[in-house]
Amino acid sequence: MSNLKIRPLADRVLVEPAAAETTTASGIIIPDTAQEKPQKGTVVAVGNGKPDEPLTVKVGDEVLYGKYSGTELRLEGKEYLIMRESDIYAII
Repeated sequence: MSNLKIRPLADRVLVEPAAAETTTASGIIIPDTAQEKPQKGTVVAVGNGKPDEPLTVKVGDEVLYGKYSGTELRLEGKEYLIMRESDIYAII
């Protein structure tokens, strides 16, 4: 997958958000200012978990997360979110 040199700590995971939808189902183009923030993405790095709470997600999982979850960061020219596993709602 990715050769990022980052290792989240404890129960944190690094997620690469999916691309925002640029058109509607009927073909209408959505301008950048009106695009919804994606709420799904792919896990690209995971921490070691906590002693009493092992992580459920793994690298490569597609996940759904809250609209305002995580902290945005830029690594090697790409946008990522780092969040706690508890901010992830589901693996899809």
